[in-house]
Amino acid sequence: MRNSTLRYLLLVSVLLNLTIVGTAGYRYYQHNDKWTSPFGHRLPRDRFLFEELALAPRQVEALKKKTVPFRAELDRQRTHIAENRRELVAMMRRDNPDLPAIRALIFELSVRQEEMQQRVAAHMLEVKTLLNKEEQQRFFDLIENAMSKGKMTGCPSVE
Repeated sequence: MRNSTLRYLLLVSVLLNLTIVGTAGYRYYQHNDKWTSPFGHRLPRDRFLFEELALAPRQVEALKKKTVPFRAELDRQRTHIAENRRELVAMMRRDNPDLPAIRALIFELSVRQEEMQQRVAAHMLEVKTLLNKEEQQRFFDLIENAMSKGKMTGCPSVE
């Protein structure tokens, strides 16, 4: 009797653990299969804006080679910016906020956002060099459309 009770409890424990691990894995995959574009739109990680241009396969591969590391760098920058924003809010919550430290953190945030914007512009110019005039026109039309649809006015969030 005791032995069967222990087996039953072990089975329930294993099933519970598998359910928790499965749920955690699913949530992780669901959250990490998206990428935030420079315009704040959530896109699947394997989808690229330039794929809407109907480019030659070699052009698509060349652009993917440039874009994947660019996206990784943008994600790192966004993470740093989000950390700085959380730190800024925490500093302002304090009973006696340290104004010079807050100003310094705001300056650091501004520098990071400026660097990010410069990287985005440099990447767009790199992409432009790989396109002909007509493709360039369509590329910048897509970008303009993405910016106006998202009504982007600031740095996109990480979430």
